Amino acid sequence: MVTATGEPWHYLDTAATAQKPQAVIDAMARALGEDYATVHRGVYSRSAEMTLGYEAARRRVADFVGAKGENEIVLVRGATEAINLVAQSWGGANLGEGDRIVLSTLEHHSNIVPWQMLAERTGAEIDVCPLTEDHRIDLGALEAMLGPRTKLVALAHVSNVLGSVLDARAAADLAHSVGAKLLLDGCQAAPRMALDMTALDCDFYAFSGHKLYGPTGIGVLWAREELLEAMPPWQGGGAMIDKVDFGGTTYAPPPQRFEAGTPMITEVIALHAAIDYVDAVGPERLFAHETALAKQLRGALRSLNSVTLFGPEDSAGIVSFAMKGVHPHDLGTILDEEDVAIRAGHHCAQPLMEHLGVPATARASFGLYSDESDIEALMRGIERTQRIFG
Repeated sequence: MVTATGEPWHYLDTAATAQKPQAVIDAMARALGEDYATVHRGVYSRSAEMTLGYEAARRRVADFVGAKGENEIVLVRGATEAINLVAQSWGGANLGEGDRIVLSTLEHHSNIVPWQMLAERTGAEIDVCPLTEDHRIDLGALEAMLGPRTKLVALAHVSNVLGSVLDARAAADLAHSVGAKLLLDGCQAAPRMALDMTALDCDFYAFSGHKLYGPTGIGVLWAREELLEAMPPWQGGGAMIDKVDFGGTTYAPPPQRFEAGTPMITEVIALHAAIDYVDAVGPERLFAHETALAKQLRGALRSLNSVTLFGPEDSAGIVSFAMKGVHPHDLGTILDEEDVAIRAGHHCAQPLMEHLGVPATARASFGLYSDESDIEALMRGIERTQRIFG
């Protein structure tokens, strides 16, 4: 990648949002331009064609995640909305006073706050699973804290700060052993790992399009069909109804029941293009590429006495670290002058920062477009920062 002046630009913030391939930009431009029309309602040909494209995208998502069918795919604005949907609909219908929700220390705020809001409303309580010494979710501790009142376990498939990968199938087996459901936050996993809902055996899976090389404003909730069938709607409006009468309303079956209002038409079309792009590269190849770069960067950073590394050695394309005497924001500012873009802050994971004993970290995260020149530029910027701060 290059800057506006043609200089090399080293983008190391893919965990926040991915840069878009031209195929995705072109697909969205067509959807906004010559192909544009509403979906599901029009009887004219362009609307019918756009509807076919929209529902083809839903089928493509279902195939991408290994769903049993397209009826298990709810299209939402992002992973945050997907988790809130589960909390408000399934959680509101199934959790009560004294029931337990299990989270982990490393969760993103989007997988903490919705459950806190639900707990306040229902009287449920939250348990927090600790981490192992190398900053993975401690499944042994998880097993010990599960009990008959545990109704839901909600965990990150891949940590957005540490890059640690959850043994998701083991977590599913533990949750199901006490009759609980498992929700996985797949935002960091979907762009770099092959997904198979049958193999994972979870109950809910959420991810965002913009981290998957697609546009913002689109996300996916996968859920078991039988769970969606039993869940009440969480928003009311057009498209999610069967029949509306002032005496009462009946609702559409899933997934339409959870998709009130005019949907994210162009974003869904572009998400289809993004999934095609990622699949063409190959999730296994992506995982190997990004994991190798993360390992190389960890090795380079380990040679610096002023740097503390966080996360496991086999982190999945994400490396968080701290420099002694240098706030991550200062490091990020100096790196920006070197045309290196990293993320600096708490990464929407303040409980994890407290656990790590730091107010913030610097985070470098890789994508399919990353290479060794990005690591070299980052290390040059860090060396300059060391000279500035003495």
